[in-house]
Amino acid sequence: FVLFISIYLIVSGLPAIREIGLVDFLFGKEWASTAAEPKFGILPFILTSIYGTAGAIVLGVPVGFMTAVFLAKVAPQKLATAVRTAVDLLAGIPSVVYGLIGMMVLVPAVRKLFNLPDGASLFCAIIVLAIMILPSIISVSETALKAVPKEYEEASLALGATHIETVFRVTVPAARSGIATAIVLGIGRAIGEAMAIIMVAGNVANMPGLLTPVRFLTTAIASEMSYASVGSTHRNALFSIGLVLFLFIMMINVFLNVFIKNKKEG
Repeated sequence: FVLFISIYLIVSGLPAIREIGLVDFLFGKEWASTAAEPKFGILPFILTSIYGTAGAIVLGVPVGFMTAVFLAKVAPQKLATAVRTAVDLLAGIPSVVYGLIGMMVLVPAVRKLFNLPDGASLFCAIIVLAIMILPSIISVSETALKAVPKEYEEASLALGATHIETVFRVTVPAARSGIATAIVLGIGRAIGEAMAIIMVAGNVANMPGLLTPVRFLTTAIASEMSYASVGSTHRNALFSIGLVLFLFIMMINVFLNVFIKNKKEG
């Protein structure tokens, strides 16, 4: 299926890139698909997706990782069960519900807090994405931490290390591969989300600013595919955006896998 998706995106996306020009497409700062002289520059979408995903990872990974450590190694059984149930429920909430809550609660709060004409912004998108990636990071990281052999921890404790020292200096490094996988899943969820983001980010093709309305790669496809004419440059450009998004995710996966492999060899 990955092979078929790759071939389809390449076949559908390359015609627009050839017609528009790779440099103009990737580094153009203006997207005006319905103008008399249409322009198809996606640099604002690329930067917005990078900044939004990075912001969500910066906020979500530490919270998710520490929660996983707490559940796996610190929390009493009853408390861990209750928190784990809440995390599972968080994972089951549809994206549109996150977007609706963000639109009804977060966006007005940001508008009032920063005295903005419209609260929909990159900042709201980052907050929503950070919350949405938590279940994946917590669940996978907790599983990885629990999979570390008990002998490692017992040996550390026997040498005089405290429980917390053992967790962070023995268990966490041993579970590094699983934790990295959790981060990859979180990045994939953040960079691929569309429905929730389209409701809180403003969906305007601006260069990214923390408190300005923006449009992500995914929301550009979702918002315009319905009225893009079949076979037109506009529609092909949307497929090209999908190809760029697909390549981004592949590059992130390859980078992290190589990084993990080099760490293991070291």
